[in-house]
Amino acid sequence: MGLLEGAFEEGVITTSLEQAINWARESSMWPMTFGLACCAIEMMATGASRFDIDRFGAGAFRATPRQADLMIVAGTVNYKMASRVRRLYNQMPDPKFVIAMGACTCGGGPYYKYGYNVVKGVDLVVPVDVYVPGCPPRPEALLEGLMRIQDKVRAMRHLTKGQPLDNLVPARTGRVKLPPELETLEKANEFVKRNKEAAAPGKA
Repeated sequence: MGLLEGAFEEGVITTSLEQAINWARESSMWPMTFGLACCAIEMMATGASRFDIDRFGAGAFRATPRQADLMIVAGTVNYKMASRVRRLYNQMPDPKFVIAMGACTCGGGPYYKYGYNVVKGVDLVVPVDVYVPGCPPRPEALLEGLMRIQDKVRAMRHLTKGQPLDNLVPARTGRVKLPPELETLEKANEFVKRNKEAAAPGKA
């Protein structure tokens, strides 16, 4: 059963209220003006004239979370910024969606091993609907992620996301797995000491 259930008869189209609301929602996604690092440049390019995200009805970037229903987390999320990301997410009205854009946002990226200040995946902070990997991902990849969000909106039932979350923050088993040289405090201190000695300038 598609969007148009009835026939084009005398200018009348019949559909269900739920499908009409979903069609309106997917055709007018309002992303939040929110960029954290280099991936935000690609997000800006997606909104510019060459790629024109407005073709998909998502060009109205809002400067306040209270008017946005799509958060595109574009860039590296530091632990210091994680609480702010969560606060902005909580201020968005339901139903709301999250796109994790870039390798750093999806899982820590190149900072996964030694970036002690980088969150190893923004899904530890907010629930993510679509992952867009890449470093940085092309604007076409972000548009693909937007279309997958629209697919989710189109499939929503009972005027909600249809899959309520009991726990807003996804729970992972255990902590982030550390590399062998950082497993214990003694090993970590030895590792830091070796790095400092290697980084010290040699005498002429």
